[in-house]
Amino acid sequence: MALGKDYSGQNCSLARALEIVGERWTLLILRDVFFGVRRFSDFQIHLDVPRAVLSARLAALVRDGVLSKEGQEYAVTPMGRGLWPVIHLLSRWGADNFSDAGPCRLFFHAACAARIDSEGACTACGAHPAVEDWEIRPGPGMDAEWRDDPITRALSEPHRLLDPVRP
Repeated sequence: MALGKDYSGQNCSLARALEIVGERWTLLILRDVFFGVRRFSDFQIHLDVPRAVLSARLAALVRDGVLSKEGQEYAVTPMGRGLWPVIHLLSRWGADNFSDAGPCRLFFHAACAARIDSEGACTACGAHPAVEDWEIRPGPGMDAEWRDDPITRALSEPHRLLDPVRP
């Protein structure tokens, strides 16, 4: 028996969430939005995702209220901001289990300049800062030679999450 293409028969919150974010590329697109990528062409350059797939994923995220689009730029909505802890924890899990060098990116509380732990708390003041108060910096697992596109170079500079990056 062939597997279905969706979770419509499931009465489960996780299944409903996967209907929104479970397609290939979607979590990477969302990660990039939080990192400050805003334009279609920049997503495509950074992710190497086929144009048709990127277009479909972005349209679905806008339709479902996770992203908004103004002119040529995408931004995360208040509902979409709720996905940041999931993306952060999944990224940490990947670094902990599949990276010998450590995480590609480190996160800091912008106000304290102290690391943010796996629970999203500042290791200095104990606050759980809002996502826009997180600073992203290159981590020990960042391979500067892995990609050499303008978005990767821009993302290798310390900056606050959600602040637009410009190549």
